[in-house]
Amino acid sequence: MSDRYESVQIASLYTDAFHVAAPTTPVGREVWQRQPGIFIRAGQPQAAPATDGGEPARATLSRELVAGQFGLVPNWVKSASEAKLRSAKLVNARSETVTTSNNFRDAWLNGQRCIVPMMAFQEDDWRSGKAVPTRIARVDGKPMGVAGLWESWTGPEGEVIASYTLLTVSANGHALMHRYQQPGNEKRMVVILNEGAVDAWLGARPEKAKEFMRAYPANWLTANPIEKKR
Repeated sequence: MSDRYESVQIASLYTDAFHVAAPTTPVGREVWQRQPGIFIRAGQPQAAPATDGGEPARATLSRELVAGQFGLVPNWVKSASEAKLRSAKLVNARSETVTTSNNFRDAWLNGQRCIVPMMAFQEDDWRSGKAVPTRIARVDGKPMGVAGLWESWTGPEGEVIASYTLLTVSANGHALMHRYQQPGNEKRMVVILNEGAVDAWLGARPEKAKEFMRAYPANWLTANPIEKKR
């Protein structure tokens, strides 16, 4: 399970990589279950300028940066205490079952897709017999946009929790990611979107969105053990 990642800390990278303004409230460098983070979702469509030939303007997809909790709170949860309990276990959504899972089905079918900006994510390497935390990032050092789902939950007292989860695919046959996570378990990896695919992902119809659920090439990633602070 990918339950910890490194957020984007350099403000200019939000504009350069994701075409959104940087968050006004600082985000912690490391984000884990039930911690505050940010995600990017589709905003209101904006009309493009009319062409010289007078052709109708096409609406373009805008992007909205939203603060939220890492760990999705399903819209059917009844109380804040239940939201807290469930969200800790819902930081990842299996792409194979997202259309049938009670936890994620509504968000998927309602088109509540997002991308989660990050510099790297963390997995445990168990090949030595004990967990070695490992930082996995792009080889070129650029930020990555990970496909996710978002939800907005309103409690009985009027409290509102915006939340999100990361979508994952099988990594059993992946040249890099098959090394990580608990021995004997199916290996999973987050869905890293290719550059230029963000608008298509955010605006795709539910039946087309499944086409984005694929593993990122191993040779585009690098993995390094995380040194413990003394």
